[in-house]
Amino acid sequence: MTDAIPASFVLRGTAAENTLRLVGMDATRIVEDARLRHGLSKTATAVLGRTMTASALLATVLGKRSDSRVTVRVHGGGPVGLVVAEGSVDGRIRGYVGHPDADLPLRESDGKLDVSGLVGTDGELEVTRLLDNGEPYTGSVHLISGEIAEDVSTYLGVSEQIPNAALLGVYEEGGRVHRAGGVLIQAMPGVSDETLARLEANIRAFGQITDHLRRGSLMEAMTVLTEGLNLTLAPEAQPAAFQCRCTRERASDSLRFFNAEERQEMIDAGGQGVHCHWCSETYHITPAEIAALDAQIERARA
Repeated sequence: MTDAIPASFVLRGTAAENTLRLVGMDATRIVEDARLRHGLSKTATAVLGRTMTASALLATVLGKRSDSRVTVRVHGGGPVGLVVAEGSVDGRIRGYVGHPDADLPLRESDGKLDVSGLVGTDGELEVTRLLDNGEPYTGSVHLISGEIAEDVSTYLGVSEQIPNAALLGVYEEGGRVHRAGGVLIQAMPGVSDETLARLEANIRAFGQITDHLRRGSLMEAMTVLTEGLNLTLAPEAQPAAFQCRCTRERASDSLRFFNAEERQEMIDAGGQGVHCHWCSETYHITPAEIAALDAQIERARA
C-alpha cells in the first residue's frame, strides 16, 4: 500500500560558493502511485519513474513562475511507446506510457532492467515549458541512450545551454517500488575548473543513485555527490505527489466535442465513461449530466 510509503519531496541546495545548484527528489511514493494507477510492468515502472522524476527536476530548474509546468515526452520507438510526464514547480507530478504492460528480460550484460531497450533510441526527447511571456516553448534532442538521465542531461546542455549532470533511478523489490529519485546538478556562471574537476570525480565514484537511496537518504546522496564542495541545503523540503489536473467537470465538458446525436446515443446507453490517460481515472457521466450539458450548449447558441 502506498500509505505505508513516506511522501515524496524535493530538496534544493547550492555548493562551491553558489557556483553549483542542486535539485534532488525522493520520488518513491509518486512512482509507486504511478505503478498502481497504470498497472505498469517492472521495466515500464522504471521508465515512467525516471521520466516523472526528470520532469519535476526540470520544472524546478526551468520554471519561471510558481505555477510553471514542464512536460517531458520521450518517443524512442521501443515497446513501451510514448512516455509522457508533467512536473510542476509546486510539486504536482503526473505521467503515463503508451503500453504500460510492455516489458523486457533483464539485460544479459549486467542483470539490470533494460530501460533503454523498452524506450528505444530511434527518436527524440522533447521538453515543453513556458517562456517569460507565458508562451509555450518546445525543445528537443535526439535520444542518446534511452536511459532517460543521459538524454535529459543532453537536452539541458544542447537546447538550454546549461552545463549539468543528471542522475535518475528506480529500484523495485517485493513487487513494489522500494526507492526512486534523482539529482540534477547545474553549473552556474563563474564556476571554477577546480570545482568542476572535483564534481566530475565525485560523480565517477558515486555509482548508482538507487544504491545510495537504498542505503541512506536523498540528503546523504546529495552530500556524497558534493563531497569537498560545501553543500548548503534549503531549510525546507518541497512536498511532491502524483496529482492529476483532471476533474469530473472537465470530463463532462469534454463531451462538448461530440455532436447532439452522439450525446443522445450516450444518454440512451445509460451514460458515458471518460478515461483520463494521465492518471487512469474513469469518470462515469450520467444521462442527466449529459442532458444538462446539452441544455447548456443550446442556451449558449440562443
